[in-house]
Amino acid sequence: MGRLKQCWSSLLVLAVAVIGTGAVPITYLQSAVAKGAVCLDGSAPAYHFDKGFGSGVNNWIVHMEGGGWCTDVASCNERKGTMKGSSKFMNKDFGFSGILGGKQSTNPDFYNWNRIKVRYCDGSSFTGNVEAVNPANKLFFRGARIWRAVIDDLMAKGMKNAQNAILSGCSAGALAAILHCDTFRAILPRTASVKCVSDAGYFIHGKDITGGSYIESYYSKVVALHGSAKSLPVSCTSKMKPELCFFPQYVVPSMRTPLFVINAAFDSWQIKNVLAPTAVDKGKQWKNCKLDLKKCSAAQLKTVQGFRDQMMRALSPVHSTPSRGLFLDSCHAHCQGGSAASWSGDKGPQVANTRIAKAVGNWFYGRSAFQKIDCPSPTCNPTCPAISTED
Repeated sequence: MGRLKQCWSSLLVLAVAVIGTGAVPITYLQSAVAKGAVCLDGSAPAYHFDKGFGSGVNNWIVHMEGGGWCTDVASCNERKGTMKGSSKFMNKDFGFSGILGGKQSTNPDFYNWNRIKVRYCDGSSFTGNVEAVNPANKLFFRGARIWRAVIDDLMAKGMKNAQNAILSGCSAGALAAILHCDTFRAILPRTASVKCVSDAGYFIHGKDITGGSYIESYYSKVVALHGSAKSLPVSCTSKMKPELCFFPQYVVPSMRTPLFVINAAFDSWQIKNVLAPTAVDKGKQWKNCKLDLKKCSAAQLKTVQGFRDQMMRALSPVHSTPSRGLFLDSCHAHCQGGSAASWSGDKGPQVANTRIAKAVGNWFYGRSAFQKIDCPSPTCNPTCPAISTED
C-alpha cells in the first residue's frame, strides 16, 4: 500500500510539473490513416491542441511546425526514424510559448484563442501527394493530405464557428502557411477574419556564392519526389515551373488573404543553405563565416550584405501591398516568434521600437498597419538576440 501511495504521489508531482510548464498533450489523428494522410513511415499525423476560453473561444490559430525537407529516398528514410518523419518518435507533450503562448502577459492578443501546433512529419512543407508507395522503401509522401485531414478534424472540433483565425508556422511550416493560406481562408466561414503569419518562411530564389541557385535545384528535388506540383497554388503553377512556386516571392503576388511576414534579413538558415550551401562551398571558406558573421572576412561580409539586397527585392510583393505586414529585422536568426523572449520579451528584437507580438497583434486587429524594415547591417540593431533554435 505504501508503494502504491508513493507511486500516486510521484504521478501527481509529474502532472503538476507538466501543467506548470504549459505543456500541451499530443493528439494522434488515427482517423486520417484510412484516408492515406500519414507521416513518411505510414504512422498517424499528430497535433497539440490547447482550447480557447473566454473571449477567445471562437478564435483559432493553427501553427505548423518546421524542420527542413527531404529531397531523396535516402534523406526521407533517415527522417523516418525521427519525429520529423514518424509520430512514433514525437514527444507526447509540447510547451506552448511565443505566438502560441497561453499567458496574457506574454501573448496579449492570442493567449486565450484555440491554439494548435501541427507536427511536421512529411518533409515537404505539407505539400506531398503521391498515391503509390514503393514496396522497396515503404515511404509515404502525403503532406498535403495530412494538412487537409488536420484542418477537417479541427473544423469538426469547432473551427467551423471561427470568428477570427490565423494560419501560421515557423521555417518549413511558415512556407506551408503561405502555400496553404488562400485554401485555409476558403475553408473557413465567410464571416470570419482570416489572416496568415509566416515566421522565417520567406525563402528567397537567391543566388549562391558561385552565382548559381543551389536552392532552386534543391526545391526541384523536393517537388519531384513528393509530387508537390498539384498541391501548390495554381495561381503560381499556371505561370511557372512548380519548383519556383516553393519561393514565396512568386506565390505572394497573387495571394488574396492578408499575410504578415516575420523574417530576419540575415536569416541564419538561408545564409547557410541559400547563400553558402556546403555543396557549392568546395574549399569550405564559408564554414565559419556562415555560422557566425563576426568570423566573416570583409569580402564575405560584402557578399552577406548582398544577400540582404536579394531579400529586399524578393520582399517587394509584401511591402507593396498595404494589407500585408512585414517585420524585417537585421538579426542573424531563424524563427523568432516561437519563444516568449523573442516574441514579446524585454530583450526580444525590435524594429521601429516595436516588438514582434505588438506588430502582429496591431496588424491582425487593424489597430495599425506595420511594414517596417530594420537598419541595413548585421550589427546595427542592439536588440537582436542570439540565434533561435526552434527548428
